[in-house]
Amino acid sequence: MSAAIRAGVGLPYGCKNGACGSCKGKLLEGQVTHGAHQDKALSVAEEERGLALFCCARPHSDLTIEAREVLGVGEFPIKKLPTRVAKIDRVADDVVVLSLQLPANERLQYKAGQYIEFLLKDGKRRSYSMANAPHLDEYLTLHIRHMYGGLFTDHVFNNMKEREILRFEGPLGTFFLREDSDKPMVLLASGTGFAPIKAIVEQAIHTGSQRPMVLYWGGRRPKDLYMSALCEQWARELPNFRFVPVISDAQPDDKWSGRTGFVHRAVMEDLPDLSGHQVYACGAPVMVDSAKKDFVARCGLPEDEFYADAFTSEADAADAVLTTTPAF
Repeated sequence: MSAAIRAGVGLPYGCKNGACGSCKGKLLEGQVTHGAHQDKALSVAEEERGLALFCCARPHSDLTIEAREVLGVGEFPIKKLPTRVAKIDRVADDVVVLSLQLPANERLQYKAGQYIEFLLKDGKRRSYSMANAPHLDEYLTLHIRHMYGGLFTDHVFNNMKEREILRFEGPLGTFFLREDSDKPMVLLASGTGFAPIKAIVEQAIHTGSQRPMVLYWGGRRPKDLYMSALCEQWARELPNFRFVPVISDAQPDDKWSGRTGFVHRAVMEDLPDLSGHQVYACGAPVMVDSAKKDFVARCGLPEDEFYADAFTSEADAADAVLTTTPAF
């Protein structure tokens, strides 16, 4: 995967650490061994059928592989850039919108839905999706949830000041709107998974897309849907857009009268036949995994019409297990 990214070859990928399964494809010829990865991303049974995780597969020969799609060569260059913190807006108790300003002579070209990686001083990286479409480029905006004890988010919430200088690499990822389709879109988000979905909606509006869109956004409590007013505005102003908020743990003092339960189940209740749809899902890995499994198995969604970006945390990556596979 790293070699493909360096060469500008757009193989599908997401977390790059064996946790999300976005890069999974078929090994037609050659041998590999896999590094640390989660079983849910690649099971032993899948590996026995010739599937591989290209992000953590080490080749032992020339390879012939089959990927879900190849998205072009070098469309947008991946850059390492400095950026200045322009604004820090707290939109919920545990969510900030971070606005970043690039140098005056720089512009980041990207597709709505992609992400950047902050380059931290200890060599670690932290990934966040751009929450604005590329044409809205006064700032790059990110939605950052506080992960208590998290190296980067503790700094963002407790110590970060405006005008601080950060460094990042991007654009990265293959989660973005496929504009060559006219299929109705189901947009599925949990928590700050709304960020790239927001960018995708803004891109669809900008291009004048007439495709039907329905956004299902899930949170534990109503306050987790920190930009629901914007979604309601889209629903009022766009004839082809619907918004369905879903709360999984409503409390009496929330006075919540809307949908409850798991957000992907709400999709299944409303759209039991997804055979003619595209799905764009972003958020917690458990939500993304459950949605893909159930939509394909129970709602007839073609597997290659499910596009996802699972927000894998450092804890998710740490759960990866070292699977030992023979090289030959």
